[in-house]
Amino acid sequence: MIKVDNVHKSFDDAHVLKGISTVFEKGKTNLIIGQSGSGKTVFLKCLLGLFTPDEGNISYDGKIYSSLSSDEKRDLRQEMGMVFQGSALFDSMTVEGNVMFPLEMFTKQSKSEMKDRVDFVLKRVNLDEAHNKFPSEISGGMQKRVAIARAIVMKPKYLFCDEPNSGLDPKTAILIDNLIKEITEEYDITTIINTHDMNSVMEIGEKIVFLKNGLKEWEGTKHEIFKTDNEAVTNFVYSSDLFKKVRQMYIEERN
Repeated sequence: MIKVDNVHKSFDDAHVLKGISTVFEKGKTNLIIGQSGSGKTVFLKCLLGLFTPDEGNISYDGKIYSSLSSDEKRDLRQEMGMVFQGSALFDSMTVEGNVMFPLEMFTKQSKSEMKDRVDFVLKRVNLDEAHNKFPSEISGGMQKRVAIARAIVMKPKYLFCDEPNSGLDPKTAILIDNLIKEITEEYDITTIINTHDMNSVMEIGEKIVFLKNGLKEWEGTKHEIFKTDNEAVTNFVYSSDLFKKVRQMYIEERN
């Protein structure tokens, strides 16, 4: 669980985060949504420890980040997995090499132990035949699965995903969403996803935090988002005719 308490962050005269408080629950897919400029990326970087809040605290399973020593912060970061927007794979490394990289950097495991762990996570993301391929030889969806395998190879407690469906076709995006949700539940991870993909919201949004102008404008579940009267949320979520129809169908079914 990650608890956020009254977090503020400014850059020069720009007050980007304005007192955000929320809780991201363990074993659930927690989504951060909002328009460009809402503060999503800065918020995610604060959660990752890349930015230090000017005010407020972020705690990880009861450990307040600002109160930790340098060694304790380093240990905590090693409990975080990250799936980057563009996958961020090393072009010169094979799939196996990309996934093994964190183990080589941060553990003292033997080569055989690392190989066993890499084999396990690649099988988990259905890429057990791709060990010796390079990123340029596989599809965008497969690259995302490699990025997920690399993010979980260190058995993280916290998994962060930045626009994991960016650049994917709708069918592949759903597969990636479901894979992230399955892994979250299977390993009881605290997963936080920064996204603008409304299909992801409706598919896996167990907890949704909606930001607007640096404020937490609304939070709830994918079911509650249909019922909200918050105008900012409805304008964002139902900007397309498709989701307007989905909401109307939901209201009619409820009545």
